[in-house]
Amino acid sequence: MMRIALALLMMLMLSGCTALLVGGTAVGAYQLGKDEREPSVVASDTAITTKIKGEYVVDSVVSVFNIGVRTYEGTVTLTGTVGSFVARDQAGRIAKDTGGVKNVNNQIVVEDRSDPT
Repeated sequence: MMRIALALLMMLMLSGCTALLVGGTAVGAYQLGKDEREPSVVASDTAITTKIKGEYVVDSVVSVFNIGVRTYEGTVTLTGTVGSFVARDQAGRIAKDTGGVKNVNNQIVVEDRSDPT
């Protein structure tokens, strides 16, 4: 009797996971359906964005800033605020040197964070 109860409990738990997985896939497919790019281009753009963000994490100059990265058909757009032109230029250079990048639109703003007093 205990085994049957345990089996039923497991089935109920797993059925919730199935809905989550299927629902998650449906959301991804919906987003892909709204995008006019070919699925291979979407995958390539996603890979480029992931590579750039990974490089930012390990870069000592850029890692401390929250930089937005969006890729559309190989064109990377960088957004956010940094504390120096060195950081802005480094973020742009990392993006430009990433494989598959055709163009970089660097919209990063340099904000002076020094104390005026």
